[in-house]
Amino acid sequence: MTAKSGTVRVGIGGWVFEDWRGPFYPEGLPQKRELEFASRRLTTIEINGTFYGSQKPDSFKKWFEETPDAFVFSLKGPRYATNRRVLAEAAPSIDRFVESGIVELKHKLGPINWQFAPTKKLDLDDFAKFLELLPHEVEGHRLRHAVEVRHESFGDAEFVALCRHHGVAIVLAGDSEYPQIADITAPFVYARIMGTGEGEPIGYGKAAITRWAEAAKALSKGSVPEALVTVAKPDGPVKPRDVYLYVISGHKVRNPQAAMALIEALA
Repeated sequence: MTAKSGTVRVGIGGWVFEDWRGPFYPEGLPQKRELEFASRRLTTIEINGTFYGSQKPDSFKKWFEETPDAFVFSLKGPRYATNRRVLAEAAPSIDRFVESGIVELKHKLGPINWQFAPTKKLDLDDFAKFLELLPHEVEGHRLRHAVEVRHESFGDAEFVALCRHHGVAIVLAGDSEYPQIADITAPFVYARIMGTGEGEPIGYGKAAITRWAEAAKALSKGSVPEALVTVAKPDGPVKPRDVYLYVISGHKVRNPQAAMALIEALA
């Protein structure tokens, strides 16, 4: 990347998946070394376990120690905060999460993805109160937040403006059944692409790999490619953004290969 671009990191969701043993992880590799292996072939991983339950500080510390210095984790925020009727009441769940030891990841702590159910509709006032609850830092560590909204009602310029006001990224859904909102609303971009297919040896065809690599490059310069769907008008100057791109869902067994192909294409 040039000085006028942010850093693009590419990875997958989690690292423990039995069907990756053989296609991705070498036969005989101990499970306890899978993160060590994956983190030296990818540049980021989205931790999904934090969505389902609390993790111990020692776990975050262990993950920090097993990965390269430049590696970054993103975390899924807990479902107890997002799977509720009134989001304004999520403060206890948010606070427990940010105080659970995530700071043990130190400089490897990347964005937090707050994922909402596909049935969750936009209530602008309630969502504004939720964003106000998200802390900017914990124990001196800066926190960055993204929201993964999956109902069509969020395709609203007022929602985009709200996220821009708070500096919160809207997760860009790619090759997905969910609505795409590619508007840049934060100092970084968070994308999840979900179109890997069983018939592709590296998950995506070469043309798709090239297309997503070029999109990531453009986003890292602060520009949204015309092929991506935006809701509102651009706001503010075009400037470099770090990009976190995760190959998720789809034909999951090939997601690591797709991520590695994207890293190669970006290089």
